[in-house]
Amino acid sequence: MTVLTGWGRTAPTPARLARPRSADEAAALIKEASRRGVVARGLGRSYGDAAQNAGGLVLDCTALTPSWAHDPKTGLVTAPAGMSLHDLMAELVPRGWFVPVSPGTRYVTVGGAIAADVHGKNHHVDSSFGAHVRSLTLLTADGATRVLGPEDELFWATVGGMGLTGVIVEATFVCVPIETSRMRVDVERTRDLDQTLDVMTATDDRYRYTVAWIDLLARGGRMGRSVLTRGDHARLDDLPSRMRRDPLGFAPRPRLSAPPWVPGGLLNRASIGAFNAVWYGKAPSARRGVVQGIAPFFHPLDGVGHWNRMYGSHGFVQYQFVVPFGAEETLRRVVERLSGAGVVSFLTVLKRFGEGTPGMLSFPMPGWTLALDIPTGQSGLAGMLTELDGWVAAAGGRIYLAKDSRMSAAIMAATYPRLEEWRAIRRRIDPHGVFHSDLARRLCL
Repeated sequence: MTVLTGWGRTAPTPARLARPRSADEAAALIKEASRRGVVARGLGRSYGDAAQNAGGLVLDCTALTPSWAHDPKTGLVTAPAGMSLHDLMAELVPRGWFVPVSPGTRYVTVGGAIAADVHGKNHHVDSSFGAHVRSLTLLTADGATRVLGPEDELFWATVGGMGLTGVIVEATFVCVPIETSRMRVDVERTRDLDQTLDVMTATDDRYRYTVAWIDLLARGGRMGRSVLTRGDHARLDDLPSRMRRDPLGFAPRPRLSAPPWVPGGLLNRASIGAFNAVWYGKAPSARRGVVQGIAPFFHPLDGVGHWNRMYGSHGFVQYQFVVPFGAEETLRRVVERLSGAGVVSFLTVLKRFGEGTPGMLSFPMPGWTLALDIPTGQSGLAGMLTELDGWVAAAGGRIYLAKDSRMSAAIMAATYPRLEEWRAIRRRIDPHGVFHSDLARRLCL
């Protein structure tokens, strides 16, 4: 047995871990699975328990990477499920292409990106990853390998389905043409949450990628003060002459690595408060046309290897929710509640979502999404987050399954309106419940 956790390093559970190298090997392992079932796992970047299966089988799918293909005329990429976005970018960017959607880390697999229907800073323009998938190959509980397209309901049960419909083997999706490996970035400070919302509403449609970093510890008239970062892929004529010699160069690597053991309490109100003050203070009030690399723009935390260790042995909770447009008062109420309670969050980011995909359990919907990284052990945190769950549900919002580690089954049922439709498809394709996970048990999926 191997003890596994999510990226938040909470709720460890033991499971039998296997590493199939082909769909046939995976099918044979699934056939031998015990009554506790099986779930696929990629690089373990789901924050909670989505890729854990206590007492059962977990398939490490990172070895499912035999080959990939790219059509430079159409931008179509066919990639194995175990291929990471990091490796894919390393191949694509020098050829003048970029993935259609990138979350805050490159270290997720193609299969994981589909299973969580990941989103990025461009959701308001390009939706989530599933919107760009043209076909996927799924290994189901009966050992069959099915090729599915957007016309299939099982396709949309799998996109955002958290690995509970089967094992994604490979997928074909459309990528984005780029002229350079740099970004053209505008940075702007806002004085409070109201100004942040107003500026994002008025200007987000001018940019492909937008995000706001929020100083959650700021109170009073400064509550919700933010640093807005908006950008687009830089064209060749945006680059200074020295960068034009290698406009598509891309070879990012972690510059630092957190040690295996970090004392608990390192990220506390004092340290994060000091960081927030410096980060907000050094940001320009407004700066246009800054040229920045892909890695620092999309994946700043990837520059620190094993950065999740900085939270200490007890780990952290990432709490991410979305509320629809028109429910801004709920968003303000949440920020005010967290800020007033002095909740420590190393990273607090706000984005605007556009139209979601037809994925039945897909998280994004038109509205505002707020994500927080919160060290565990803060007094009253569990009760406070449960309180916030109720506010989000009452506003017609939902919690992100790929980040969740503590939501209740009741909140899940109240906030995902297509849950029963998804359950019916899952029962039909997997009548004996072969595919299972700790998340599925906790949320009664």
